[in-house]
Amino acid sequence: MTDAAISPGAPAARPAESARDALLKKRHRSEKLFRAQGIAAIIIAMIFLVVLVGRIVAQGYSTFETHTLTVPVYLNPERIDTTAIEGVNFDYIVAEAMMKKLGVQDDDLGTTSGKIMDLTSRDFGNQLLQMVKKDHSLIGKTVNVTGSVKADADLYYKGEIKRSTAEGDRKLDNQQLDWLDKLKNDGTVKTGFNTKFFTNSDSTEPEQAGVWGAVIGSAMMLIITAVIAIPVGVLAAVYLEEFAPKNRWTDVIEVNINNLAAVPSIVYGLLGLALFINWLHVPRGSPLVGGLVLALMALPTVIIATRSSLKAVPPSIREAALGVGASKAQTVFHHVLPLAMPGVMTGAILSLAHALGETAPLLMIGMVAFVPGAPENFASSATVLPVQVFIWENASERAFHERTAAAIIVLLVFMIVMNAAAVILRRRFERRW
Repeated sequence: MTDAAISPGAPAARPAESARDALLKKRHRSEKLFRAQGIAAIIIAMIFLVVLVGRIVAQGYSTFETHTLTVPVYLNPERIDTTAIEGVNFDYIVAEAMMKKLGVQDDDLGTTSGKIMDLTSRDFGNQLLQMVKKDHSLIGKTVNVTGSVKADADLYYKGEIKRSTAEGDRKLDNQQLDWLDKLKNDGTVKTGFNTKFFTNSDSTEPEQAGVWGAVIGSAMMLIITAVIAIPVGVLAAVYLEEFAPKNRWTDVIEVNINNLAAVPSIVYGLLGLALFINWLHVPRGSPLVGGLVLALMALPTVIIATRSSLKAVPPSIREAALGVGASKAQTVFHHVLPLAMPGVMTGAILSLAHALGETAPLLMIGMVAFVPGAPENFASSATVLPVQVFIWENASERAFHERTAAAIIVLLVFMIVMNAAAVILRRRFERRW
C-alpha cells in the first residue's frame, strides 16, 4: 500500500473515531451517574435508618434506668388486723412512714398522705402484705421495704418533668417536687438498672410494667408458627419442584403461592378469625391461634425460599444419584434436600422474623386485651411484643410512651438476633458449585 492510497482514507476515519469517543464518554457519564444515584440512595436510606433507630433509642433508653428508695415502715399492730389481712391499707402505712421521714403531717382530709402515695409505687404496699402474710411476728416491728418511685416521680428525676413548667401543666405540684429533691439529696433515692422491665409483665402502673409476658407469648406463638409452617412449607415446595407434573394446574398453584406472599397481613387475620375462632373455636387471643394465623402468613415465603434453594442444587447431583440406582424420593431426600437445607433454614428463619413483627393479624384475633401475666399454656390468653407496643403507645400515661420505645428496642433485638442466625447458618453451611 502506498502513501497515496493511505492519505485519502485518513481524514475519513477521524469523524468515526470522534463519534466513538463521544459515545464512550456518554457511557462513562451514564455509569458515573448511576453510581452516584446508587450511593445517594444508600446514604438516604442510612439517614432514615439512623434517624429511626436514634429516635427510638433516645426515647426509650431511659426506661432501662429506674429510681428506687428504701423506707423503714413500722407495722403498727393497731392498724393491722390479722383476721382480715387483705383489707389492711398498707399503702397508707407506707405513706405514714414517708411522712415521718419527710417531717410532714397529714391533715383531716388526707391531702398530704394522698400526695405521698402519688410518689411511691403500690409495690411497697404489696410487699408489706406478702411479708406480713408470710410472717405475722413482723407486726409491731420496723421493716425496711425497697421499691420504685411512681412513674411521674421517675420522669422528674430523669428530667422529663421540669420544675420550670407551670405547676398547673404538670402532674406533680411544687410541694411534691420539694419532697423528691429532699429524698434525692439525703441519699434515700438510688439509681439503678431497671430489671423489673424484663421480669414483670404488663401492669396498669407504668413503673411496674414489663415485657416478660409479651416475650413468653411471642416465643410460644413462634413455636406454633415454626412447627406448622416449616414442615408444611418445605414438603409443599419439594413436591412442587421435584415431583409435581408441569401442567396448567401446577402453574396456577405456583402463581397463587407467589400472590399469597404479597397479600396484606390483615387479610390473614380476617381468615384466622373466621376459620380458627368462629369455626374451629380455638381460644381467642391465645398463642395457639396467633401461631396458626402467622403460619398461614409465613407459608408462601417458606415455599418460595425452599423452591429457590432446590433449584440452586446442580442437576448433576440428581443425575448421579439416579445413575447409581437411587429412586426419585431417595435422590431428593438423601441428596438434594440436604444440600439445599442452608437456603431452606435461612428462608424459614427470615419468614419467622417477619411474622414476629406483625401486629395487624393479631389484633383481628383478639390479642389486644390487657394480660397481666405470662401465658401458662398455648391455649391461655397472651400478648406479644408488637401488640404490647401498640397497647402502650395508646395509653394515656406519659410513662408508657417511654416504655413503648424500650419495648421496640427489645423487639428489634429479637429480630436482629434471628436475622443474624440466618446469616450465620447460611455462611456456615453454604456450598458453592
